[in-house]
Parts: sequence; structure tokens; C-alpha cells
Amino acid sequence: MNVAKSGYRVFSANSTAACTELAKKITEYVYFITRVDVKESVRGQTIFIIQTIPRDVNTAIMELLVMAYALKTSCAKNIIGVIPYFPYSKQCKMRKRGSIVCKLLASMLAKAGLTHIITMDLHQKEIQGFFSFPVDNLRASPFLLQYIQEEVPDYRNAIIVAKSPSAAKRAQSYAERLRLGLAVMHGEAQCSESDMADGRHSPPCVRNTSGHPGLELPLMMAKEKPPITVVGDVGGRIAIIVDDIIDDVEDFVAAAEILKERGAYKIYIMATHGLLSADAPRLIEESAIDEVVVTNTVPHEVQKLQCPKIKTVDVSMILAEAIRRIHNGESMAYLFRNITVDD
Repeated sequence: MNVAKSGYRVFSANSTAACTELAKKITEYVYFITRVDVKESVRGQTIFIIQTIPRDVNTAIMELLVMAYALKTSCAKNIIGVIPYFPYSKQCKMRKRGSIVCKLLASMLAKAGLTHIITMDLHQKEIQGFFSFPVDNLRASPFLLQYIQEEVPDYRNAIIVAKSPSAAKRAQSYAERLRLGLAVMHGEAQCSESDMADGRHSPPCVRNTSGHPGLELPLMMAKEKPPITVVGDVGGRIAIIVDDIIDDVEDFVAAAEILKERGAYKIYIMATHGLLSADAPRLIEESAIDEVVVTNTVPHEVQKLQCPKIKTVDVSMILAEAIRRIHNGESMAYLFRNITVDD
């Protein structure tokens, strides 16, 4: 007998009632492997695999790898992955004794058979260099800019805010195209948990006397960031914080509180990828943030039900146009018109 569950089949070698019942119960607990069967010929064809990244990131990645490999072994000519949000994109730098997971994932996708990727707003543009095949990194900024112009009342009285100095270039790009002012937030909340994560106390700021007696390294001073400050006048203005990813929202909530204290009367968050993990909907609902605007690169319907402040901008049109142009061998330059280097 076999028991089907969520597209999988569990086979039982014994047809007795007891064994059948056991197999049904096992399906409630067992984590299944992914299996793909290509039901029609794809020999010599160009195949587009559209894979969004839900909560279970690793399962989605494995599904993509298995599907790509199945198409490769079925002699597909080109296998193009449409991955609106590229997972593990924040892990694109070496930290302590960690690994560059983004590079590993790029290698795995190439090995599985992908020949091209269409994605949107990579966390760092340099990630494209991890791949051995072409990557089209589309931009969501035209859609978010349009939302600001059409949906934010009195947006001419707004100011674009960078949550950190590293986001200043993106914020400047938005400010220049909207003809608005720019503010930059610097520092961090004191006693932050990120102290342990960013390596400021590793190595400790003491000399190591256990090394070679003739070797004396310079003293390595620990980082120390000042309290959060705002460079720029936000008083009596609408503050629009722009970023590429909004995941854990504690930093955004803290930034909103500081902006409120500085006189901003409305606060918007604009981001391409709305991961909104953990208690993000509740924290947003209870915060000084008036609205969080994200695109639909990542499914977030459940979070929207939990928090009416979350709004969605549809970017499916540009992804569909990218697929059409690649299929017809047309230039992609039109999709990048008026896009700045820092965007």
C-alpha cells in the first residue's frame, strides 16, 4: 500500500491493517525527502523554475536543487531559476570562523544544472560574482517610488532616512529621484545583543603573552558605537526609512522611536523583501511605525492578517517581463532604465 501526503508517497511492504495504520501515523511525523518527476519531454527546451522562499527556507532550496537536476538529466537546454528573494544573501561575508553560505548556495545551484538566475535586490551586488553563470539582479525601487508618490499623503514634506550609514547610498538614490532631503541614523541602542554577534570583543583588547617571545602584535582595540543619533532634520516631516530587507524589526522599531522623539509625525518603512520573522507583526503593530511597505517577493499573507500596517506592492510584472525578454532573446536594458549604481 502507499499513503499519499502533500505530494509524497510512503510505501509499506506489509499490507496488514496494523502496518497500514502505522504508516499513516508515521506520515504525521516523518520529514520527507523531495522527489520530482518530469511528466513531459523537456529535451532541448528552455525551462523557467519559479521558486519563492517561504518560511522553510532549506526545504525550498532543496526543492529547487532537485527540480533543476531532474531537468538537467532530462536534457533541458537552459534551466533558468526565477528566485525573487535569494536566500542566505546576508551571509555573503566571512565572519569569525563562519562560512560564506551565499557562495556555497551559488555553487550548489550551478552544480544542480541552473544556467541563469533572475532575482531581485540582492543584499550586496557583489554576490553576482559568486555565480559561474549570468545573474539578472532586478530592482524594486521603481515600484516603491511609485507607491510613495501615489499613496503617501503630502510626500513632498517627507525625508528619506537611512537606518545606518551602510544604507546611506540606497537612501540617497531614493532621495535624489524624489527630490527630497536625506537623513542618516548612526550608532546603536546601548547594551545591544549585537555586541556579541559583531565580534567587537573578539579578540579581547589585551596583549597575548603566550605567543612567540619575539612576536609582539599591535594592540587591537574593541569597537564602540555611540548611542543612536540622527544626522539631518526630521522635525515636522514624514520619515521614510528605506532598506532592502526587513526581517527582525527591533532595529526598525528603535529607529522609529528615535525619529518620533526628533519630531517626525509619520514614519514609513520601505523594503523590497518582507521576511518579517518571529514576532515582527506584533512589534510593528505596537510601535510608532505607521506603515510597512514591502513587495511580494516573499510570501507574507499571514503577517498581513496579524498586522494591518503591512502593505504589499506587486512586482510580478517586471519578473514576467524579464522572463519574456530572455525567452525571446531581447535586451534587458529597458528593465534597468533610470536605475542608479547605488540602487
